[in-house]
Amino acid sequence: MATPFPRKKTPPVLAALAGATLLASLGVSIVTVALPTLAQAFSASVPSVQWVVLAYLISITVMIVLAGKLGDLYGHGRVLMAGLIVFAAASLFCAAAPTLGALVAGRAIQGVGGAILMAQPLSMAREAVAQDRIGSAMGLFGTMSAIGTALGPSLGGVLIAAWGWRSAFVLLACLGASTGALALWAIPAPAPRQPVPARSLDWPGAVLLVMMLVFYALATVGGRTGMALDPGLLAALGVAALGLFILVESRSALPLVPIALLRDRFTGASLAMNLLMSTVMMAALVVGPFFLAFGLGLNEVLTGLVMAVGPLVAAISGIPAGRMTDRLGAPRTLLLGLLQTAAGLVCLAVLPRFLGVAGYVAALTLLTPGFQLFLAANNTAVMLGAAEAQRGMLSGLLGLSRNLGFMTGASAMPSLFAAVLGPQGIGEATAQDVGGAFTATFLAGAGLIAFAIVLAIGGRPGQSCRQAP
Repeated sequence: MATPFPRKKTPPVLAALAGATLLASLGVSIVTVALPTLAQAFSASVPSVQWVVLAYLISITVMIVLAGKLGDLYGHGRVLMAGLIVFAAASLFCAAAPTLGALVAGRAIQGVGGAILMAQPLSMAREAVAQDRIGSAMGLFGTMSAIGTALGPSLGGVLIAAWGWRSAFVLLACLGASTGALALWAIPAPAPRQPVPARSLDWPGAVLLVMMLVFYALATVGGRTGMALDPGLLAALGVAALGLFILVESRSALPLVPIALLRDRFTGASLAMNLLMSTVMMAALVVGPFFLAFGLGLNEVLTGLVMAVGPLVAAISGIPAGRMTDRLGAPRTLLLGLLQTAAGLVCLAVLPRFLGVAGYVAALTLLTPGFQLFLAANNTAVMLGAAEAQRGMLSGLLGLSRNLGFMTGASAMPSLFAAVLGPQGIGEATAQDVGGAFTATFLAGAGLIAFAIVLAIGGRPGQSCRQAP
């Protein structure tokens, strides 16, 4: 059984875990602004340089469950330190990359470290803080993730303008090293553990899970990067890998992901809600700019300023959402977050059509705190109910469901928007047509959250067959 950290160590431990969360998020956002510079530096096409971002995201998605499971087997503190070392070393490799291919490979390795940095803090929070303060810790992690998303583009822009694109990766390496130093000082040395046999890790299940997620990721993003990929074939391969994965896991003595756990009403509902919520929140990021530009006629600068409202509000509301979770309890806060998100999506679908930018901003200020309330409460509920031997794996599953939701939202929601818009395309559509498609897309998103509310009511923790140890 894991030993809780001494209470005097709680603030520095939380600082280290929050730093790891910030670093993983910053690894995505700080590079996005460098894509035009990279296209010039390597004389590459835009679809080619997009893989600098996608390699990191796909690597995180593919590895996050395995990263959590490794924490369960070898100790969360040890694996977190390994993740920080991998992240920092890969960042230095990216900074020195001589070709675009080497840079993409470095980003994929960096994503392995990023997966560890996303998976471990949630599970380690159970040992770092008192049970009645878990929600506050989850809110802190949500705030740090939002800060990383919001800060990355502006910070990256300043660095690139002053010292070139390599400086962004040097900064990530320095932050990784400093976070590692803090973690090494703050996190107590783990007790000696019995050696874990290699067979303790379900390698067949791990390989099948990786294959399934790679196929899914390529099916959702390949078309946007100029790759000649058949989404239908990739989806079919992903379904086949999923079927084999379920078969292998159901027969394994030490499964990577116990199938019985996924059948549990509470766990299954929590993961499904996480996926649905992430899907609609990604829609606001990928569909919103089209409406702001073609529906409201904003230029690039104003569109960027309006889009920055979401991450800013998320950064402000994360910690209060965690405190509310501790005060009201995770089930009530989760339902409140879902209801607020549904209301925010309806407002986002309707208000901008009548109030313009003011309506869009008002809807975001209602929608985004709802997401933070849900995130803090859902993570808290899952981790409080997790057995010690499954904390890392469940943390990884939460991260996986969130990333799959982001990928689905980035692919399916723009497709819905385009289908409602009609065959004329965005360039030929009128502002009224764009507004109608935008409204339909986010009313559909509100419908997804309504389904999530049904799941929340039907899968309340009190009905779970899992009990905290």
